[in-house]
Amino acid sequence: QVQLVESGGGLVQFGGSLRLSCAASGIMFSIYNMGWYRQAPGEQRELVAAITSGGSTNYAESVKGRFTISRDNAKKMVYLQMNSLKSDDTAVYYCNAVLRLEQYWGQGTQVTVSS
Repeated sequence: QVQLVESGGGLVQFGGSLRLSCAASGIMFSIYNMGWYRQAPGEQRELVAAITSGGSTNYAESVKGRFTISRDNAKKMVYLQMNSLKSDDTAVYYCNAVLRLEQYWGQGTQVTVSS
């Protein structure tokens, strides 16, 4: 059974930092491309950051220079370090795993940035 379990969300002040973690199980983690998505109320889910199985990264323009995605294949973990948080970053953040036509999602973790 595939599971992606996010943690690390919470309430943070404007300009603060949070580190999200995603623990994967039930997949051969190292060969999957991993990503973080977010969805704000009334908005579509959007890609925040992605990291390929080879370690290449990609970021949404709105988070470049503030967020960093990383992975630890030995621990089957993917992380999202979020710095200089803004009110617009408030959303539910989802972990995503993709391998060709296979795709899995976590249950999401809420991030709320207070002004």
